[in-house]
Order: sequence, then C-alpha cells, then structure tokens
Amino acid sequence: MVKYWGLPCLIALLFSCNDNLVKSEFQATKNGAWNKDSTFQFTFSEIDTLQKHDMFINVRNDASFPYNNLFLIAELEFPSGETVKDTLEYEMALPDGTWLGKGYGSIKENKLWYKENIVFPESGVYNLSLSHAMRKNGSVDGVVSLKGITDVGFEIEKSNP
Repeated sequence: MVKYWGLPCLIALLFSCNDNLVKSEFQATKNGAWNKDSTFQFTFSEIDTLQKHDMFINVRNDASFPYNNLFLIAELEFPSGETVKDTLEYEMALPDGTWLGKGYGSIKENKLWYKENIVFPESGVYNLSLSHAMRKNGSVDGVVSLKGITDVGFEIEKSNP
C-alpha cells in the first residue's frame, strides 16, 4: 500500500517547489497577538544585485482577527544605511466576512505584495522591519494587542520576465 502513495507524493512535492523563491522567513507572535510595540526584524544578504525581485509580506491570521483590513509599517534598510519606509494597507477579508488568503481550517496565510521588480543594488546585509499600525475609529492610540495574527514574515522571489 505504501508504494502506491510514494509516486503521488513525489509528484506533489515536485510541483509544489517554487524555483523563483530566493528567501522566505516567518516569526511567530506571542500567544496569537501582535503587540503594537513589537517590531519584527528580518535580515537577508547574498541577493543577486542584477536580478529583479518581487518582495512580499506574509501574514498568517486566524478567525479571532477582528478587522477586514491590516495597516503595516515596513522599513527596508539597505547595506549603505539608506532606508525606505512605507505605510501599507491590505484587505484581509471580503465585505461579507470571508477571509482572504490560502489555507484550510482556521489559519489563513496572506501573501501581500510589498515591492515589485525591485533590484537590490548593493551587496551586503539588508534589514526589514515590520510593525502594525492598527487604530480603532476615533481613537488616537493604536491597538495595543492585535489579536488573531499568528505569524509574520517575508518572501523574496525572482521576478518573472
């Protein structure tokens, strides 16, 4: 019986590989909540300085996430010290409450566009910082504990020509 499953598993494994993937990393939140003072730090290096890349922010959420959208602050620091800071908004659910993203069960993974056709022009270490910028309507202070975010990460892929 085991030999009959070997070939389908091998075929599934081969088709699930992404030849364009350069780097991918996740970090877990504490107890499924993202504190407003918690910034996720990622470092990467050894990136082809001639190749164009697509960069994504990956967020995993569960059904306890209470919002339809997500506001993030992303800061990309180049080896020279130059930084690019962006405030980003992503839709996480449809108006009827249906979660966007992929996954079965209670966890959905969202692959969110961050930079398209970016060239990393310098050799060295790049730093990516991600923090959330969620606010309740009418409130000046941010959401202290953003429930429902289980993991935060990033992904870099080679751009398709």
